[in-house]
Amino acid sequence: ARHCHLNDEALEILFGKGYELNVYRELFQPGAFAAEEMISVVGPRLRAIERVRILGPTRGYNQVELARTDAIYLGVDPPVRDSGDLDGANAVTFIGPKGSITVHGAIRAARHIHLTNADVQQMGLGGIERVRVQVGGEKGLTFDNVRLKIDDSYLPEIHLDTDDANAAELICGDTVSILT
Repeated sequence: ARHCHLNDEALEILFGKGYELNVYRELFQPGAFAAEEMISVVGPRLRAIERVRILGPTRGYNQVELARTDAIYLGVDPPVRDSGDLDGANAVTFIGPKGSITVHGAIRAARHIHLTNADVQQMGLGGIERVRVQVGGEKGLTFDNVRLKIDDSYLPEIHLDTDDANAAELICGDTVSILT
């Protein structure tokens, strides 16, 4: 789902000096959490998406990850990027309870799968950067250009935006097949 990442400076502008994020719930990836805090995101059309969840912990950058339908609503055309790659990212304004900040941080997140090195070796995916992912079911489809994100701290999980997941009628916990 759409969400944002903030650096410490932006967190203080939006929520006040010395503010720290509060854990709403732990996410599947170790150390990551959905924060209780949310912001509004405003685009050039002066339309706002309210209650955009912040994911913690804070990062070294400010970004919001949008689905294509969110982007159209806000009036932006963000590039597809990995999290933290803000090259060509669109300008949006973040509004919190204590202030606002305009950032060049609107992206559409690249489809990706979190895997460990052991997962990659076991699946025979060594040296491969992108795969295809097949989804079964009545609305089954195949996603191309799914990037592999590899780190031994990861748990296996695919990340899709809401437009992609809804098109395939996927919900959290569903199983997909990786194709090379």
